[in-house]
Amino acid sequence: MTKELKQQFTLKITQANKTQLVVILYEMLLAYIEEAKDAHEKSDRDGFREGIRKSRGCLNELMASLHFEYEPAMNLLQLYLYANRELARADIRNSVEELDHVEKTMKKLHDAYEEISSQDASGSVMSNTQTVYAGLTYGKNTLTESLANQGSERGFRA
Repeated sequence: MTKELKQQFTLKITQANKTQLVVILYEMLLAYIEEAKDAHEKSDRDGFREGIRKSRGCLNELMASLHFEYEPAMNLLQLYLYANRELARADIRNSVEELDHVEKTMKKLHDAYEEISSQDASGSVMSNTQTVYAGLTYGKNTLTESLANQGSERGFRA
């Protein structure tokens, strides 16, 4: 994952509510699958395995975030376990076919959670985070980020 993409995910996480965090996990999972595919295309076995390992880490987080008191949790768990098996199979076989299966399933779940997150009006999970303002400024076609409130107001409060 590129440094810029990591920064984008970090910024999204600091501003996200609970439902948006799940959407971000799906986006990260899909990004790692794409990285694994790219590495496979370049015959980079270590990069391929690393992409799969990180994808499985995202799946583990998704499984850990399930609330089993709600009916869909068991169905989601079954889908996540299926995806985990497919990722393991892809790693063992050094094949992208299984990655395609996982990607297809996870994209559908991502889209569903994205729809749900648009209806979730709850506040951000993280509080007291740095505010970032971004936009085009006087420079020709340059994007400048302005960080506000960088002082002692950041971090944990007693």
